[in-house]
Amino acid sequence: MATAATSKKAANRLVVEEATTNDDNSVCNLHPDTMEKLSIYKGDIVLLKDKRRHNTVCMALPDDTCEGHKLRINKVARSNLRVRIADVVSVHLCHDAKFGKRVHILPLDDSVEGITGNLFDAYLKPYFVDAFRPVHKGDLFLVRGGMRSVEFKVMEIDPAADYCVVAPDTEIFCEGEPVKREDEERLDDVGYDDVGGMGKPLTLIRELVELPLRHPQLFKSIGVKPPKGILLYGPPGSGKTLIARAVANETGAFFFLINGPEIMSKMAGESESNLRKAFEEAEKNAPSIIFIDEIDSIAPNREKTHGEVERRIVSQLLTLMDGMKARAHVIVMGATNRPNSIDPALRRFGRFDREIDIGVPDEVGRLEVLRIHTKNMKLDKDVNLQVIAKDTHGYVGADLAALCTEAALQCIREKMDVIDLEDDTIDAEILNSMAVTNGHLKTALVGTNPSALRETVVEVPNVSWTDIGGLDGVKRELQETVQYPVEHPEKFEKFGMSPSKGVLFYGPPGCGKTLLAKAIANECQANFISIKGPELLTMWFGESEANVREIFDKARQSAPCVLFFDELDSIATQRGGRVGDAGGAADRVLNQLLTEMDGMNAKKTVFIIGATNRPDIIDSALLRPGRLDQLIYIPLPDEASRHQIFKACLRKSPVAKDVDLGALARFTAGFSGADITEICQRACKYAIREDIEKDMERQRMGKTPWRWTAARKTRWLRLRRFTSRSQ
Repeated sequence: MATAATSKKAANRLVVEEATTNDDNSVCNLHPDTMEKLSIYKGDIVLLKDKRRHNTVCMALPDDTCEGHKLRINKVARSNLRVRIADVVSVHLCHDAKFGKRVHILPLDDSVEGITGNLFDAYLKPYFVDAFRPVHKGDLFLVRGGMRSVEFKVMEIDPAADYCVVAPDTEIFCEGEPVKREDEERLDDVGYDDVGGMGKPLTLIRELVELPLRHPQLFKSIGVKPPKGILLYGPPGSGKTLIARAVANETGAFFFLINGPEIMSKMAGESESNLRKAFEEAEKNAPSIIFIDEIDSIAPNREKTHGEVERRIVSQLLTLMDGMKARAHVIVMGATNRPNSIDPALRRFGRFDREIDIGVPDEVGRLEVLRIHTKNMKLDKDVNLQVIAKDTHGYVGADLAALCTEAALQCIREKMDVIDLEDDTIDAEILNSMAVTNGHLKTALVGTNPSALRETVVEVPNVSWTDIGGLDGVKRELQETVQYPVEHPEKFEKFGMSPSKGVLFYGPPGCGKTLLAKAIANECQANFISIKGPELLTMWFGESEANVREIFDKARQSAPCVLFFDELDSIATQRGGRVGDAGGAADRVLNQLLTEMDGMNAKKTVFIIGATNRPDIIDSALLRPGRLDQLIYIPLPDEASRHQIFKACLRKSPVAKDVDLGALARFTAGFSGADITEICQRACKYAIREDIEKDMERQRMGKTPWRWTAARKTRWLRLRRFTSRSQ
């Protein structure tokens, strides 16, 4: 009997977990087996209680992905319960939950500033209609809509009770002055729910921060010291500062933010004093988290900096981190996007114990981030966030936030012709008709690039296979080498094959090597970075190799990515054979290129395509298997291909009926695609000249439109006949 009672008691005590599938204020998710043990059915009202006797009510819904001993509730419900992630709450079935006759609800003053119109119609009515939501007296709840959120508080319930269910015939009374914020905890503070696409790093950070702050006895019992510091590194906008704020809010720890440059002072010794004061303040308010943003600005490598102040600050920071008591309940977190520029003495055990890469999110992570950023947005039914997540390779959280903002601005621009900017208010009908559509998101996508790649020319080209005439064998080879690993990675795993890392295009100039590289990038929806060989070389020692490293880093961040090296022979010629090469710069660039290609992770789908018309002078080390192992010859176009090129060049121009493109294709044997394009451009130029000279005459004759003639084509064809004939 006692065992059964203990089992029952243990069964209804569950560990709090953040809501993932359902971000509803009034819903809690449990595993179906747990619901069965507790005799709870789908849609039942349950009472949640914490250790300090705070409670709230939720509607129970099953979730197969939730672990049996856990309960998923969102940030709003956790705030009402005064619990945090990993706390334990008890779940009780409410047999006495009745329909309310009258509920008094008021908004919080700072959440309704600037809002015009009827709050009931805009927020409360859509939130409660036919939802049968449970409410608890004194609870806050968040209602999203109209591009922003409003917080409300449940003031009174009639008949007098702690909780009730809002039914269709329940009267919702919302007259009265808004509630002052005062001691009410803000529900829009950053929590784990607001961090998307960071599953593994966030779990690791929580282990390293929450356990030492909340349960230091775990480390004491094992006999080890808890970690003192964590260094977060990753590209700008990936969410390093957001994670630190979320951890501080969820743990309830005192959060002390140090923006690197803020502690700097012109007075001698004052910068170090500012740093000491920050650590003293944190130790007084323990448990606490000290977060140093842009730590590379105050703790650079002492060997590479000439400033005496920076060296003293680094020494002071080392002393402070060593001087922290092992159980002072203080964790130091640093954030940077340049981890290699930080002084090495900081990056050892006992100071910054762990370094965590906050990288670029994958497709699933991007979808999570998009859902977080669009939960307050008014979206049209045609919006498909999964497609948007798939098309945003290389985007970090800040880029996705910018994308959503740009889409909203696009929606507003469309309504500008019906909005009177002189009026103080905007018609409610116009506001209600505004919604962000899939088209707005697609338009915003065209105008935004991943922030990590804005310094580099990065694009998803709009060239497709249909724009390239002929070369069917080359297209097939490229599809198998580049497109299949991106679209069908499971096939390569099944057969135990590693995809090729690189391809070398070689052939006469003007045959479409660059065009082919753009087309394959477009077909597999990969980012495309084009590098001209000579652009990498600089006069400064070591900078050329750094340029190569930086380009490969950016390509890995924006994977899948096609890295295209045009004029590869300018940086990859045979080593040791150059005369007058200042300090062997070109040889060092080639060595760095080989090192980067060998160090590429197979999981990062980065493909290298090189193009040259001199394959004989390229260093043989670059052409071995595992590097540029596929050599593809791009020949001069045959007759059918030349016909297609003529069609493509003239598709936007009016052509006279007597122009025989087939004959022109036959006459241009040995011409490259660039030559044929030049012929069309020259013919167009002379047609324009004739048109301008006869402009007045055409007006007198009734504005007869000009046309290209075979004579004009033939005239320039003769001039270009032998310019690019194949040897």
